[in-house]
Amino acid sequence: MRNVKRIAVALILFVAATGFVNAQSKIAHINVQQLLTEMPEMKAAQAELKKLQETYSADIQGSMTELQNKYTQYSNEATSKTEEENQKRAQELQGFEKNIDEARNAAMQAMQQKQQELFAPISEKAKAAIEKVAAAQGFDYVIDASPGLSLIVAKGKDLLPAVKKELGF
Repeated sequence: MRNVKRIAVALILFVAATGFVNAQSKIAHINVQQLLTEMPEMKAAQAELKKLQETYSADIQGSMTELQNKYTQYSNEATSKTEEENQKRAQELQGFEKNIDEARNAAMQAMQQKQQELFAPISEKAKAAIEKVAAAQGFDYVIDASPGLSLIVAKGKDLLPAVKKELGF
């Protein structure tokens, strides 16, 4: 009987303490991915990245066409050239392929760097707006509700509309 009373008292204290802790903290959620996608600055940054990617792609495609033309020319002329000349041409083609690969890798690195340059200030602006809205509404915690980030239930306050209003869109 004493054990049952102790367990009951412990259970009541646990429930009361849990209720007290929950009453102390206010939690909200926001889909940060959706917010970033809808920001006008992000759309402009993505358009700039797409334009840059098209430029790099055109340059690399031009080099690939030039390589293909040389390969065709060298293949057609191979029978009329000496073995030494054909080996020299094969090395030239390999060097050209290597240059194209290096250009492709350099383009990818440049794209990643440009993406970081463009997206970092946008992310910082979004974070600052989320913090401002959360503080103004008295939230202690804001959970990212973007898909795939393990938020299973989002019954709390959604800050997305308020943050969008704060950012002016």
